[in-house]
Amino acid sequence: MSGLGSVAGLWRYPVKSMQGEPLDAAHATERGFLGDRVYALIDSATEKVVSAKHPKKWPGILEWRARFLGTPAPDSIPAVRVQFPDGSAISSDDAGFNARVSNAFQRDVVLRSIPPEKLVLEEYWPDIEGLAHRETVTDETFSLGTSSGTFFDFSAIHLLTKSTLGTLERAYPAGCFDLRRFRPNILLEGAPDGLPENDWVGKKIAIGDQVVLKVLIPCPRCVMTTLPQGELPLDSGILKTAARENNALIAPLNQKMPSIGVYAKVVRGGDVRHGDSARLV
Repeated sequence: MSGLGSVAGLWRYPVKSMQGEPLDAAHATERGFLGDRVYALIDSATEKVVSAKHPKKWPGILEWRARFLGTPAPDSIPAVRVQFPDGSAISSDDAGFNARVSNAFQRDVVLRSIPPEKLVLEEYWPDIEGLAHRETVTDETFSLGTSSGTFFDFSAIHLLTKSTLGTLERAYPAGCFDLRRFRPNILLEGAPDGLPENDWVGKKIAIGDQVVLKVLIPCPRCVMTTLPQGELPLDSGILKTAARENNALIAPLNQKMPSIGVYAKVVRGGDVRHGDSARLV
């Protein structure tokens, strides 16, 4: 077995494209961490999933915060409390929730836990060399690497290392490679220097005493990494640096894309905690 460091952070994101919850411990199943991406807003006019990947259409959603009002279980999804950037908040079980959110966007949206039959979101591609498209908006199908009925971009677990963040920050010292830009489920510290996740694709990783993951693909990056959040500024240099330093082959798409971290699926579920060791098996 080869050591890859230890767990430095855990997160779940109750509502797609909103800020999530830091966790002391998480329970992983084949559908990811309990409570992760179990809700999404749906555009009533198009049935497309609302996403920060189209920031002009859905401005500011990346700064909205979602927190569960109870404890998620495999057969039970509690309501969420959504806090807006101005500090106001509303619970998803409030009768006026959809109207309040629709008013914020001036478009009719509804919160759902069951995805539409066809999973599509709109993605804006900035004019950056190395992207599959430039200065356009495309319809993108997603959640191709996980079971049906989920809102994940690709698969259930996103794994990232402090080593990669440090490497990219050294390549672009003016940028802030804060983990909030990348929305991982698991952050590892103590991994080898460089871009170590690239070497894990196709391999299995054990975390703690219970969980085993299989790494599927590098995690392709988009305009979301450049968007402002709190004190983090708008910064296209984040995505430009990823394109320059790690334009990795995404096998299912048969193309290279700027990548940071990796996507993985859960081979064996269980509990994950801060400080758990990670190792190749």
